[in-house]
Amino acid sequence: MRVQQRTKELQEREQFLKTVLDTFPLFVFWKDRDLAYLGCNQNFAISAGMEDSTAIVGKTDYEMPWGETEAELYRKDDRLVIKSGSAKLGIIEPQQRPDGQTIWLETNKLPLRDLQGEIIGVLGTYQDISDRKHAEEQLQQTNEQLMRATRLKDEFLANMSHELRTPLNAILGMTESLQEEIFGAVSPEQIKALQLIEESGTHLLSLIDDILDLSKIEAGQIVLNLTPIAIVDLCKSSMAFVKQQAMQRRIQLETKLEQNLADIVVDERRIRQVLINLLNNAVKFTPEGGKITLEVTSFYPDSQSAIDAPSRQEFLRITVSDTGIGIAPENIKKLFQPFVQIDSALNRQYNGTGLGLALTKRIIELHDGWVELTSELGMGSQFTIALPYIQPPLSQEIAMASAKAIIDEISDEISSATNSEITSGTNESKPNASPLILLAEDNDINIMAISNYLKSKGYRMLIAKDGKEAVDIVLSESPDLVLMDIQMPRMDGIEAIKQIRNQNFHDLPIIAVTALNMSNDRQRCLEAGADEYLSKPIKLKQLDNMIQDLLISKV
Repeated sequence: MRVQQRTKELQEREQFLKTVLDTFPLFVFWKDRDLAYLGCNQNFAISAGMEDSTAIVGKTDYEMPWGETEAELYRKDDRLVIKSGSAKLGIIEPQQRPDGQTIWLETNKLPLRDLQGEIIGVLGTYQDISDRKHAEEQLQQTNEQLMRATRLKDEFLANMSHELRTPLNAILGMTESLQEEIFGAVSPEQIKALQLIEESGTHLLSLIDDILDLSKIEAGQIVLNLTPIAIVDLCKSSMAFVKQQAMQRRIQLETKLEQNLADIVVDERRIRQVLINLLNNAVKFTPEGGKITLEVTSFYPDSQSAIDAPSRQEFLRITVSDTGIGIAPENIKKLFQPFVQIDSALNRQYNGTGLGLALTKRIIELHDGWVELTSELGMGSQFTIALPYIQPPLSQEIAMASAKAIIDEISDEISSATNSEITSGTNESKPNASPLILLAEDNDINIMAISNYLKSKGYRMLIAKDGKEAVDIVLSESPDLVLMDIQMPRMDGIEAIKQIRNQNFHDLPIIAVTALNMSNDRQRCLEAGADEYLSKPIKLKQLDNMIQDLLISKV
């Protein structure tokens, strides 16, 4: 009776174990040391085309419904597990089914041991991950398509920047030359007309910059240049930018700054761009006799406000308020959408592209801040930007002060040396007599504008219309300085600069003058060996000053 009872218990345990294995969602199998199957669960049996799990006992992988290649691969893994006594987990492998379909499996194999711990075979589980594998492949294809789209977008932006800036460089360059009477005397009426051309060209450039900036931000190509800046100086310079417009319309400007504001670490150019945009909008939409106020305070957020701002993080609040036309509540959200304008009718009263506030929002968010707007129709608007009040460490301030002192000392020495040369009569305007400048540029109008201007300043000029010609001229003529365009036929400017440096012209000053204005273009030019970088359209006077500085440093 005891034997019968014990047998019954074993049968019940065996049945219980079989039930557990058969309801287990994975495919389970086990083999002996000779790699013959000892058993499997029902899922595995069905997958192998068997009605009952007992039918698998004694079979090998060569007798199963998958190919010989798979059988060899499975048995190789089995032997490795039995020999090493270590599990092999997460094996991703394909399996060819009898119907020709290929499925993907994720398999785990462990050594099978007896009660004494001896290895008697291998225990394995696997699951069909075909859906996951296909999803991963589809995701990879999608990522590749996105990367290709991003690359095409980058190329489009770079080409668009070049194509738009190149003619603008010619327009503004020739205008500057005419204003300085490089081509002869001009009348007061002509000067006024040239000023209007310059203003229109500069306005067109600002629109191009806005479109390209927004595109670069959307593409994740904007890298902030974070430096410490004085808040008071930033606000004063921004207010000065709109002062003349405000005076013409009898608009009162007021600044309210919290006392003893420390420097803040931000991208100075971008934040100045934000402030000038907000102030310009305030002037544009404020009637004559109105008032605009720029107020700056520091604060600690009481709540999470517009973003998940940590309560212990100090913020800087900059508010631009006006007594202008105001904005209806239903239109407030539209303001920060690119290319959307409230007054979009053909006869609308106020000009603009609808990009300024979209850029403002994205620039502030890049700084981990946020933008808020309150407005009442007919009463005015209040734009507020909040920036994390990150202050430079004291050591950095000391280092900056030391660096400034050194720079001032060097500047004094250079000034003294230059004055000495002038006094001695060596040269009245240039560090060297008639320096020889090589201009590498493939656009004829830009060649005319730049070369004529520099000739009028006393320079001798050489012209190369592609990078290869520029390298040859450097080798044969040894110019004193090179102005290198980047996008040119036969050989681009980057490669030309590298080849010039490789020919032991390490001290030859090279200025990259290019319409390429993407986030990494400056770095690419400098890494290739350029000493300076100017983005078209350039100010010819600025170019002249840069040339003089480089030639002085060469002496």
